[in-house]
Amino acid sequence: MDRVTAMRVFVEIVDRGSISAAADALDMSRAMASRYLEGLESWLGVRLLHRTTRKLALSDAGEQALKGFREMVTLADDVHAQASQQGEVQGRLRITSSPSFAQAQLTAAVVDFQHEYPKVEIDLMMVDRTVDLVQDRIDLAIRLSNRIDDTLVARRLAVCHSVLCASPSYLARAGVPKKPEDLERHRCVVHSAGFAPSYKLRRGDRTTTVSTHAVLTANETSIIRAGALAGAGIAMLPTYYVTEELARKQLRVVLPEYTVDPLDIQAVYLSRRHQPQPLRKLIEFLAERFGGDVAPWDRRQPVVVE
Repeated sequence: MDRVTAMRVFVEIVDRGSISAAADALDMSRAMASRYLEGLESWLGVRLLHRTTRKLALSDAGEQALKGFREMVTLADDVHAQASQQGEVQGRLRITSSPSFAQAQLTAAVVDFQHEYPKVEIDLMMVDRTVDLVQDRIDLAIRLSNRIDDTLVARRLAVCHSVLCASPSYLARAGVPKKPEDLERHRCVVHSAGFAPSYKLRRGDRTTTVSTHAVLTANETSIIRAGALAGAGIAMLPTYYVTEELARKQLRVVLPEYTVDPLDIQAVYLSRRHQPQPLRKLIEFLAERFGGDVAPWDRRQPVVVE
């Protein structure tokens, strides 16, 4: 029996609350996870978990062993990470990002990274929400946020600017806003998750908050963009996602003299200690690709309404 793996199985069972969930997290069958648990209990000569048809509960021996098992698993991971620094860059990374950033920027960057390091496998998990790095076994999260949990490590890769924009057909029908207050009579396409039903616009030292008339809401940025392109109304969209549409005049910026508070695009991970070589290389690659005073997608001249 691989005792380190058995300890890892036990820790996962405790953290996730079931043998099935632990097995899924460790990419093994439920039967295999059960065998590891039974083997560990047999080796120690004690029962670590009380098992019924409905739930699992730590025994007194399990409570005492849990901390030590966690430390052993962490130590084993650290030793493996240190040893891997010496060889060829290879391994598997699980990355999460918003679907829009992955579609517009991250996927191409990952493919270019793999051209440079062909033995690195990457699993992309695309969700428009914040995921738990531990629960979902995430090596790297690309997050658009100015606030990161203190328990995590973050490195800023770039700045995300957003613009108010609409299709030429909508502006021809409804008119072009000349001042922020004009937005209150316009139809708007708005993200439904985590955003206030208003726009906060800045010009110099002055900030104006304008309520929106949301005629179409969606929980995914690609739908917001699609709605704006179809002429549904005015939308606030990140420039990394509408560069081509602005250049082709499929969308036009409105109120270009006003700005929206930017967000940091951050590489977020669990620890700096004994970072796996593929993860370290990928973070450096992304920082070089997206970094600089101006993000690569913002280096074109801005498109404004005439």
